[in-house]
Amino acid sequence: MLCGYLLVSIMSTTFAESRSVVPHAEEQIAALLGQMTLAEKIGQMNQVHAGDMDAVEVLGDALRAGKIGSIINQVDVATVNELQRIAVEESRLGIPLLVGRDVIHGFKTVMPIPIGQAATWNPDVVRQGARVAAREAAKSGINWTFAPMIDITRDPRWGRIAESPGEDPYLASRLAVAMVEGFQGDDLTAAGTIAACAKHFAGYGEAESGRDYATTNIPENELRNVHLRPFRAAVDAGVLTLMASFSDLNGVPATGNEFLMRQVLRDEWGFNGFVVSDWNSIHQLAIHGLTADDKSSALEAATAGVDMDMAGRVYAGHLEELVEDGTLDIDVIDAAVINILRAKFRLGLFENSYTDPDTLPPIANPEALATAKTAALQSVVMLKNDNKVLPLSTDRLERVAVVGPLADAPYEQLGTWIFDGDRELSVTALQGIRDLVGDQVQVDYVRAMKMSRSTSTEPFDEAVAAAGRSDAVLLFLGEESILSGEAHSRADINLPGAQAELVRRVRETGKPVIAVIMAGRPLTLTNIVDNVDAILFAWHPGTMGGPAIAELLFGLESPSGKLPVTFPRMVGQIPIYHSQKNTGKPPTPEKVVHIDDIDARAPQTSLGMAAFHLDAGYTPLFPFGFGLSYAEFAYGDIRVSADEIPVGGTITVSADLTNHGDVAADEVAQLYVRDLVGNVTRPVRELKGFRRLRVAPGETVTVSFELHTDDLAFYGRDNTLMVEPGDFHAWVGGSSDTGLRTAFRVVAGD
Repeated sequence: MLCGYLLVSIMSTTFAESRSVVPHAEEQIAALLGQMTLAEKIGQMNQVHAGDMDAVEVLGDALRAGKIGSIINQVDVATVNELQRIAVEESRLGIPLLVGRDVIHGFKTVMPIPIGQAATWNPDVVRQGARVAAREAAKSGINWTFAPMIDITRDPRWGRIAESPGEDPYLASRLAVAMVEGFQGDDLTAAGTIAACAKHFAGYGEAESGRDYATTNIPENELRNVHLRPFRAAVDAGVLTLMASFSDLNGVPATGNEFLMRQVLRDEWGFNGFVVSDWNSIHQLAIHGLTADDKSSALEAATAGVDMDMAGRVYAGHLEELVEDGTLDIDVIDAAVINILRAKFRLGLFENSYTDPDTLPPIANPEALATAKTAALQSVVMLKNDNKVLPLSTDRLERVAVVGPLADAPYEQLGTWIFDGDRELSVTALQGIRDLVGDQVQVDYVRAMKMSRSTSTEPFDEAVAAAGRSDAVLLFLGEESILSGEAHSRADINLPGAQAELVRRVRETGKPVIAVIMAGRPLTLTNIVDNVDAILFAWHPGTMGGPAIAELLFGLESPSGKLPVTFPRMVGQIPIYHSQKNTGKPPTPEKVVHIDDIDARAPQTSLGMAAFHLDAGYTPLFPFGFGLSYAEFAYGDIRVSADEIPVGGTITVSADLTNHGDVAADEVAQLYVRDLVGNVTRPVRELKGFRRLRVAPGETVTVSFELHTDDLAFYGRDNTLMVEPGDFHAWVGGSSDTGLRTAFRVVAGD
């Protein structure tokens, strides 16, 4: 539709009349800005929600007047096209709309929740999942998603850990790039491409006590070394938009935080996309206590660098007055509008504003379902497998009991934040098992609990009876999807309801017990871990979770997921994560004293003289990076390509990986590094690389990681990025608490 025009010749013409001269977007943007009234500029900064009302009727007049730049939560393609038509053909300047929607881990075809996708440690699978989501969403006219969510968190009580890539900035950065690439593709103007939005900028995952929306206090050094890294990776990958966090960061809510939005994002990183507020968060600046009213909130947010107001109408109500009375410089408005228009040009919306769903693949097509299944297969983490009770064999089983509230729960397996997810597409675990075993194995299904939170034990007798007459028991436990996600934080992260009692009762039958746990967060499993023989942690696995779980249970595939977040023994250990600092009194096994071993009237001494809990020790239940396999992997002969490397140089860290088992399987080999002496204290281990490899029985492969000294950079005392000469340790292994160690030294360059 738009071909361009000369800036110097069109200032008195309409934008629609000046589309065919010079094809340079920045000149086009400048020319368009020069024709806009203040009201039209503010309109571009205004995202609106029509609710349950007729969007065309409710929004039509405002669109014609150029007072809306974006709409949110419209998923009927005919409605979206009509709204676009009004904006493009009936407004004075013909500026198309951004159409936003939360497309977090799928649209109709749902992938595992993001924390589950992170457990794949496979950027390619994550990229493909985002691509499927983008294509399906685009069929409804959506051109902008509020994903990826890349907040680092070390608190599983926080409900939004379900949407997070976990606790580690390196893993999160790799997956952030993959999701941005999946949503935005290689060509932003191509059909089926939608703009990504990295959120929530920044520090939201450190909410006090894991309470959603609560205050976050993060020292700048920690903010830069941990929480900002995935956002920087997303910006470098070309993410079109960012979303400000709801939360207060060090006393200044992110929505009004000029340090984040201008100093870091614009000045340091050179970001030239735009920033959108979270839902009504500009208005909430006054509730935080930063401002007195909406007018001052609009001033704070705009000055800080928030370009668009999501569903708040605060900008629409107050920016014009702020400019006219001289409180807010028009340059602030112009800069925001330029950023928004730039995104619309990059998406090709001026050339093609409308959606033809027939040009895009069908919903839930075979490729989409295959992607969802692969993601589910690789996301499941085997936490326990005593006596190799898994995999099950149809040749050795006559009867199996399938028990629990989540075995046949098509909606629950989709997880949180799936507004458009189609439960009718879900294949449950019960169905997957029945399809796989056919008539070879009798499957007895007992729901046992109405939902995961149920406290009644009356139905347990039926479950115990079914277990007693079976050769093995598959317990499907966890939490419903509603128990995680935004505003769904939990203080107690044990299995809810009477599930632990169900485990105990079934265990008494003496039959092998396999727990398959579907949840939106890590759970504290200490009260059941000794009462089951095996655990598959399946997160909320999405549309194709059932077939994936069935194939893992019966050995058609080996579990290969690895934990992207540490599992605590109990809530009191939180935060517990792999990259903690050493402290001046680091714990060791010989220093740990358990509370039960302390004598009565013991003298008041500093027991152990180390950093640990008397009732939990210092180790987690399951560490970051952990995950078992049906193969038997062993690492050997770790080595480095050089003992010393100069600043600016590269070293290769290698190890041999052997599969001593009798099945082929994927292993995720992980590289960790420790900087022994730093300008600021450094973590005991930092993830610096990972590779997913397929290894055949009896095969030995060499796994190698290239490590540039830039990969060892960190923010020092003055909060500037630095590479420091010194001694380093490196480990290669299958989790953060294992691996072979080597050493190398970084020396000053010439």
